[in-house]
Amino acid sequence: MEGTEQWKYQLEQWKNQLEQWKNQATQWLNQGIEYSHQIPPTQLYAALAVLLFTTLFFLFIRLFKRAKSDTIVLTGLSGSGKTVLFYQLRDGSSHQGTVTSMEPNEDLFVLHSETTKGGKIRPVHLVDVPGHSRLRPKLDEFLPQAAGIVFVVDALEFLPNCRAASEYLYDILTKASVVKKKIPVLIVCNKTDKVTAHTKEFIRKQMEKEIDKLRAARSSISEADIANDYTLGIPGEAFSFSHCDNKVTVAEASGLTGVTDQVEQFIREHVKA
Repeated sequence: MEGTEQWKYQLEQWKNQLEQWKNQATQWLNQGIEYSHQIPPTQLYAALAVLLFTTLFFLFIRLFKRAKSDTIVLTGLSGSGKTVLFYQLRDGSSHQGTVTSMEPNEDLFVLHSETTKGGKIRPVHLVDVPGHSRLRPKLDEFLPQAAGIVFVVDALEFLPNCRAASEYLYDILTKASVVKKKIPVLIVCNKTDKVTAHTKEFIRKQMEKEIDKLRAARSSISEADIANDYTLGIPGEAFSFSHCDNKVTVAEASGLTGVTDQVEQFIREHVKA
């Protein structure tokens, strides 16, 4: 019985304490309401507007930071050396003996050249999209989330593939997902370690000329027959990559020898470490 009495006494104490807290909270609430009535309506509305604006501003900043993509899409014709570049960027090895990819090859990793650096480094989501014409629709699955596109060109066997590469690049540059988001594109002239490889200046000029021809040919087709979302260039002027809404640059690389610094620079420009 003595224990029961003690429990009753303790419960009564807690009840009294809660009652005191309730009275104190009610008093503070009434004081707050009374104080708010003393503030001129214009000042009160202004304070509420500032509070609302500040809340929305910080919410927007958080959402914007969270929305930044870490995806880089690697694409180009089959045999251009995309997969070798992928392995060089990830492992620092060419993985000689790789075959033409039939499925996207993707991974999330810190660039191999950065693995010896200290501190926290943001990993890159690199996607190697197959270049075969029948598999290119897979590209559309990754473009909406892309922070940048690396378009790989075989600088050694460029001339026989110039038209096909230019047409594929034209299709990419006119996609709504690329134009609206202004996704930057890096044209990588791969295999430049070979003596007979073409320079990036030559490749750029030839692709601009070829795209200019494609643009003229497709503009003569009725709109119902055109699959592209947007047109390229400035009417009446020869096409140049500088006319694109998104930034298009050209670089050189060698997947086999591990010369990928310009590619890494592009990646880190758009996926901050």
